[in-house]
Amino acid sequence: MRRSLAGVALAVTSMVALSFLVPLAALVMSLVKEQGVTAAQQRGAALAPVLALTTDPDALRESAAGLDSADHLVVHLPRTGALGRSKAPAALLARAQRGRESISQEVPDGWICLQPVVLPGDEVAVIENFVPEAELTRGVAESWAVMSFLAVGLIAGSVLVADRLGAKVVRSSKRLAQASRALGLGDLDARVEPMGPPELRDAGIAFNAMAQRMNELLAVERELVADLSHRLRTPLTALHLASERMAGTPESARVEAAVRELESELRAIIAAARSPLAVGPMGQGLLGTEPSGGRRAGGAGDTGPRSEVAEVVRRRTAFWAVLAEQQDRSVRLDITRESSSVGLSDDDVAAVVDALVGNVFRHTSEGTAFGVGVVRTPQTVELVVEDGGPGILEPDRALARGSSTGSTGLGLDIARRAATATGGTVRVTRGPLGGAHITVTFALAARAPSGHRTRRTRVARRRTR
Repeated sequence: MRRSLAGVALAVTSMVALSFLVPLAALVMSLVKEQGVTAAQQRGAALAPVLALTTDPDALRESAAGLDSADHLVVHLPRTGALGRSKAPAALLARAQRGRESISQEVPDGWICLQPVVLPGDEVAVIENFVPEAELTRGVAESWAVMSFLAVGLIAGSVLVADRLGAKVVRSSKRLAQASRALGLGDLDARVEPMGPPELRDAGIAFNAMAQRMNELLAVERELVADLSHRLRTPLTALHLASERMAGTPESARVEAAVRELESELRAIIAAARSPLAVGPMGQGLLGTEPSGGRRAGGAGDTGPRSEVAEVVRRRTAFWAVLAEQQDRSVRLDITRESSSVGLSDDDVAAVVDALVGNVFRHTSEGTAFGVGVVRTPQTVELVVEDGGPGILEPDRALARGSSTGSTGLGLDIARRAATATGGTVRVTRGPLGGAHITVTFALAARAPSGHRTRRTRVARRRTR
């Protein structure tokens, strides 16, 4: 590309220089020639008054020598002849004498100027002034040399500037191409520093944005796979408990083996989804919802997904209550009847409930009591899950995805990301039952546009065993 740009600059500048240089050279030659001829005519005109006063050869020679030291000024008298060495052709001289006309014409080796002068007695004398070729081209070669030098300098300068500009463009293009190849080979950290012309800078910025977006999409994809896999562990837990109830039957061993194999496959899927290839910050929340920085939960005009947390918690708790009864676990429910609408889908809220309650079944022994509650505040909805187990020794570490010991570490992360998507938080403490007390806070969604105010009712409490 640099060679092409330099070639274009050379061709264009050469054409421009020649378009000015050729006419200018011809103009210089014409001006020099015109100046020489004009000077000769002026010398002849200066000698004419002397010739009108006297025809003395000595006086005329002295006057001619004073006007032209090169002896190119010659006077042709009617009777005496030429005073000096004449170079005028005889035909031109005769025409000037007979026709009494001034003649200025090019002759071999120069230019001849003939000026007739009428003497007393109606006789005609002719003043001849010869301008040699050297006089007609004096300084032309030097002027042409200077113009040629300037033209060459202009061409060289333009080629140099074009090469420098081309080098900048080529360097930017090469870096963009290298980064593109690296990204195509799997280097998701490949970036390019925007530089060069505005178009290439825009291309570099767009490339970086594309690479960043790819990282975000890959991270979301792997997180989604991990979350969906974690959701499958809920029915898997039910199957595992059912197989334990079948202990001693012919089918129990086969069912238990199938459950263990399925659980192993799910762990492998989760581990693969959390591999180092899933780099880059997450650009979306749980199951495609945006994080709190992407939208304001509960804002005016919000047309996103909505879910009644209390209703979803009732449904999912009813499912887990069956398993709790089989393991002799007491379940305490404390669910508000007030509106608990949040900016998440029912599936997202159900995933949070299943993740938290599922952790209770997986990490506490049979017979351990647990409770589920939904509390409405003026601005938020709180989902509370607590148990009577050993609790969580390192709450901060448990909230970090994949850092919990003895598990995949996805359950609390699902809850954290869902809460963050609405602008809420997750807190892990020790509760009244003696074990873990997890509070997931969701920001309330915008009020429905119907204009009806939500009727506040009493909190329903019931206890299931």
